[in-house]
Order: sequence, then structure tokens, then C-alpha cells
Amino acid sequence: MPHKRCSPSWTELKKAGNECFKTGQYGEAVCLYSQAIKEVERSGKNSEDLSILHSNRAASYLKDGNCGECVKDCTVSLDLVPFGIKPLLRRGAAYEALERYRLAYVDYKTALQIDCHIPAAQDGTNRMTKCLTEVDGHSWREKLPPIPIVPMAVKENFSQATCQMAQHKCTREKYTSVPGEDAIKKALCLKEEGNALVKKAEYKKAIEKYTQSLKHNPSEITTYTNRALCYLSVKMYKEVVRDCEEALQLDSANIKALYRQAQAHKELKDYKACVEDLNILLKVEPKNTAAQNLLLKVQNKK
Repeated sequence: MPHKRCSPSWTELKKAGNECFKTGQYGEAVCLYSQAIKEVERSGKNSEDLSILHSNRAASYLKDGNCGECVKDCTVSLDLVPFGIKPLLRRGAAYEALERYRLAYVDYKTALQIDCHIPAAQDGTNRMTKCLTEVDGHSWREKLPPIPIVPMAVKENFSQATCQMAQHKCTREKYTSVPGEDAIKKALCLKEEGNALVKKAEYKKAIEKYTQSLKHNPSEITTYTNRALCYLSVKMYKEVVRDCEEALQLDSANIKALYRQAQAHKELKDYKACVEDLNILLKVEPKNTAAQNLLLKVQNKK
């Protein structure tokens, strides 16, 4: 029987929408986000996923000049997850373009309650203050709709998320920094020692060598995938996923990382994630028999 091609998952549709948005294909991005929203609604995913998709589609509408639809999507996004910075700023910008300055002011001011250092919110608030003063005079504040009070928990969560993003940026810089020649040689030597131990099935000792190697050169993809293989052998599946994620940060189409991550997801009974890994792999290498066979096994379990 011919291999049955699976329809794209909502995460794949979202990723494709993001790529279209980056290249200025805003109409196509809207279509892809709309498909992703339907998939999420069909599968009963949580409100956070839907909120992000509506916010992303709103950004596409805004870029395309469709401010009315942008407002609708941002409102849905904020109903699902209140006080989201991006939908607040996007709706504020759409209201501003529609000359609904009071509502724009409220959104910009709400965003400033969450983080008073957001340039777009600061600039937007200043612009709206000027516009409203010209329209309504010095009593413009009296004509504003109520400005919602942002709970302290929202501010704290945003602050924590900002810190995590900063840490992630440091991690990315770690990958892009080039180690010195001596460090590369030392890393290679330790990696080869690890490879020799794998041939002897001494996986735990090999893991130690690969770990030491990565300290000297954290941007070597094969060291992550080799260590992931060892973790698979000793049934440390969460560590497999972690190493494969590190490898995929460096090369998003790495076959070994995708396949080993899929194997780990299968053992962790996260079949949806496993199928997503294998679908990506088969787009890169459609005739990969091992991936095809694993996909069939997992689909039978679902």
C-alpha cells in the first residue's frame, strides 16, 4: 500500500505562517494561521495555543492594512489569555490606524502597566495623549473608557518570561561563539574516546566523555546526537529529547536528531510529538525506511 501522507499539524501550519510573515506574504500567513486555528479547535488544544495563533493572525491583518480584523483577532486572543502584551500592542496600533484614539490609549496604557519599559507602548501612549489633547482639550482623560487594572501575578509572570528569554539569548550566543583551536582539538579527542566506548557498549562512560567534549565545544552537533544515542540505550528518554533539541537548535533538519527524538517521544508515550518529529524528518528524507516504519507503529498506537 502507498504511504498515506498525513495532513500538516497545527504546529507545522503555524511555523509555515511565521515564515510567510517574515517574508512579507501576509495574505498567505493569514490562510495558514486560519488553518492552524481550525486544527487546534478540532483537537481541543488549550487556550494559550489559540491565543497565540489569533495574535499572530492579527499581526498579519495589521501588516496588510485590515485593521478591523486585527482588532477582532486581538480581542479573541485577549479573551483567551488576558493581558497579553503582543495583542494589546497590535490592537492599540489597529485602533490608532482607525482613529479610535481613546481605545488605543487604553491598550497602550494597559501594556505599560505590565512593563513600563516597552518602547512601542511608551511611544503609542505619547502619540495618543497628543491626539486626544488636540481633539478633546485638557479634559481628554475624563472621556476615556475604564483602564483595566493589571493583576500583580500577570506582571510577575511577564517579568519571569523576560528573564527566561534573556537566558535563551545567552544560550544562542553560546552556539554562535567560535571556540579556539585548542578547545576544538580537545573536544574532538574526547568525542573520539566517547565513540570508542560506544563500540564497547559502555554507554554511561561514553556519556561522560561526550559531556566533557561539549564543555570545550558546545556547537558540535554530532556530539549531541551521539550522546542522545547513549541516553536512548540507558533509557534516559528525557535526556534524549534535551540533547536532540540542542542539536536541532543548530540544525533544524538534522536526521539523527529528529529520529532519536522521535524514538524518545515514543517511549515517553508522547505519540503526537513523535509523529510531528517523523513528519518533519520525512519531508527532509522521504525514503527513510526506519522513520516510515516507526511512524506506522506510532499511528497504530494512537
